[in-house]
Amino acid sequence: MNILVAYYSLTGNTKKVAEAIYEALPEPKELKKLKDIDSIEDYDLIFVGFPVHSHSVPYPVETFLRRLPAGLPVALFMTHGSIPGTRLSREALEQALILAGKTRILGTFTSRGQVSAQAMEVFSRSPEHEVWAEMAVTARHHPDQNDLDDAKSFARWILSLANQSS
Repeated sequence: MNILVAYYSLTGNTKKVAEAIYEALPEPKELKKLKDIDSIEDYDLIFVGFPVHSHSVPYPVETFLRRLPAGLPVALFMTHGSIPGTRLSREALEQALILAGKTRILGTFTSRGQVSAQAMEVFSRSPEHEVWAEMAVTARHHPDQNDLDDAKSFARWILSLANQSS
């Protein structure tokens, strides 16, 4: 099984999680930034990772998800500054599931990630983002080793699901 771990990362949080997923997978495998992917035809399983931006999927990820072929086994992972389980942490994942709807989603994984100082400054001054900014402060040490270990477990679980269905 030829595996691709594709990611989009601006602050490095999603890259760290992508690297942890990659480490847990057997060869043949590749780790690539979304912008460096020319073709996806040679892959049997694709992990797609992204950060949450304004409660949604960043445009480059949206474009990538829309072009994935029907039936392709896919696992999604994302990083965010929100408290896990809140509506704010689910909105982008729900959007990504819709965008990748024609693929065969094997599973999803989310991890908290440190929010950039610039974003924190902007959002902390915005009354409509006050609650989110409070949540995001508590994500400052993430992804931590526990998050990365969970990402590795997620990768192994997805691989076992892919192997069962192939």
